[in-house]
Amino acid sequence: MLLLRRFEEKAGQLYGMQKIRGFCHLYIGQEAVAAGMMTAIRPDDNLITAYRDHGLAIAKGMTSNECMAELYGKATGCTKGKGGSMHFFSKEKRFFGGHGIVGGQIGLGAGIAFADQYNGNDRATICMFGDGAARQGLLHETFNMAVLWQLPVVFICENNYYAMGTSVGRTAKQTDIYPLADAYGMPGDSVDGMSCEEVHNAIDRAVRRAREGGGPTFLEIKTYRYRGHSMSDPAKYRTKEEVEEYKEKDPINQVLKVITENNYATQEQIEQINEKVRMEVEECVRFAEESPWPDDSELYKDIYADTDYPYITD
Repeated sequence: MLLLRRFEEKAGQLYGMQKIRGFCHLYIGQEAVAAGMMTAIRPDDNLITAYRDHGLAIAKGMTSNECMAELYGKATGCTKGKGGSMHFFSKEKRFFGGHGIVGGQIGLGAGIAFADQYNGNDRATICMFGDGAARQGLLHETFNMAVLWQLPVVFICENNYYAMGTSVGRTAKQTDIYPLADAYGMPGDSVDGMSCEEVHNAIDRAVRRAREGGGPTFLEIKTYRYRGHSMSDPAKYRTKEEVEEYKEKDPINQVLKVITENNYATQEQIEQINEKVRMEVEECVRFAEESPWPDDSELYKDIYADTDYPYITD
């Protein structure tokens, strides 16, 4: 969790220095969701999410080096510098993005789960989206099919209360999102996203159900982002008092409190973790700075082309 926080803080600093360009959505405040999830799933399980993907990608096992290099647009990045902030991807780590179209990954997540079901393995798929995407029509189509086919997928809405700058209460009369599952006979639940323990327990139950053929689950994990929607968002749509209230629930401070109160680690060990994280973030910035830019020839690679497409002729 500390690595995700420090990586994102550094990314925000580098964006201000124009080392990172384009869109950039930080995960600061939502680290307990990533941490609790990763202790509940297996390394070979699938994860697909929206464009606020840095923290989830690192938690899934992608290196800080390849992630920072991607933010820089360098050839050593996880998508060769071609995807940038919103399109992290790793076939090896079974991290399938990073998607910029709001809600577009919901149908893809169900498709990945269907492939596993069809091939007879017991992998689970975690399909994540934000509260804004919960209003997309694709969600309802996908929920219906996932329940019909009993797909091994856990749908997770990371509800940080604001779709860009629009609060949940301005987009729907019902501000709780998890009851959407009721219409499809799917188990649904609300989870405290500021507690990694609560996240772990909820996802563990859902993943077990998926592996045992019980079908999909929908979890609304209520969390909070401390920064704006993206680096270009001053977040003037919420009060300072609201932000400070949620900072009192900072997930990293909560974990640190549990560790110290239960003597799980000494102060020296905690300081060693802080130093280790600091050095890793410094190293990933150095790696990104020293990495080469993509060659011009990369412009024409990794592009899908149908040579038999009948509707375009020379």
